[in-house]
Amino acid sequence: MTTTTLLEGLRTRAPEGFVDAVLDRLGLAEHDSFVRVDGPAGELFVAFNDRGISAVAPSALYDGDEGRFARDHEERTGRAARPASRPPAGLAAGLRTGRADKLRYDLSGLSAFERAVLLKALEIPPGEVRPYGWVAREIGRPRAVRAVGSALGRNPVPVLIPCHRVVRSDGHVGEYGLGVPLKRALLGAEGVDLDRLERLAASGVRFVGSDTTGVFCVPSCAHAIRISAVHETRFRSVDAAVAAGYRPCTRCRPAALADAS
Repeated sequence: MTTTTLLEGLRTRAPEGFVDAVLDRLGLAEHDSFVRVDGPAGELFVAFNDRGISAVAPSALYDGDEGRFARDHEERTGRAARPASRPPAGLAAGLRTGRADKLRYDLSGLSAFERAVLLKALEIPPGEVRPYGWVAREIGRPRAVRAVGSALGRNPVPVLIPCHRVVRSDGHVGEYGLGVPLKRALLGAEGVDLDRLERLAASGVRFVGSDTTGVFCVPSCAHAIRISAVHETRFRSVDAAVAAGYRPCTRCRPAALADAS
């Protein structure tokens, strides 16, 4: 009799949950662990396994109920979720600094395109934002702006993989799967000047440059926010900046928005 046949027989005759309990005792049951941790804008549930972090969700979505989170996680992934005594290595630092690109992630349930989108979002530094079109162009799919938005909306590990740092192509903050108030709270916690970005977006400004360096950036770039008012030049498009003799910043790579500007 094979092991598979034996297990099938056990499932037929044993009480519900018995076989899973036996497999768990033998260390054969696949499951994720989870912890509750403080995030930059509220408490989070973070699930993880041997492959990496597999899910992040605000605990407020479940009214702080660990059981509800665990059931939802199992429904979505097919894996049980059980409380852990300690978080995965590097999680606390990643949440504290906003730099979570060194953590390991389990994105096995996503398509290759979705993984590419999320890994590109992971490159956006804390305190900065990039438009959907930037992500699309950077991954070699400049016409897939709408698909990029859909992929970000399916991000299983928000906050750590910062889909909140991706904004509308016109510069406005835009939507967020966990709600616009949380998106604004996360960006505010990182030091993004949302009022300034919204003012620039409302006036049609897409890029700012320095007349001393001759470099232009997206407005939230760390280089852009250091430009003094007297030396700041504003542009509505990449073409306008280039025509004025400015070159693109190598940090924020605004030329990736040439097709969308």
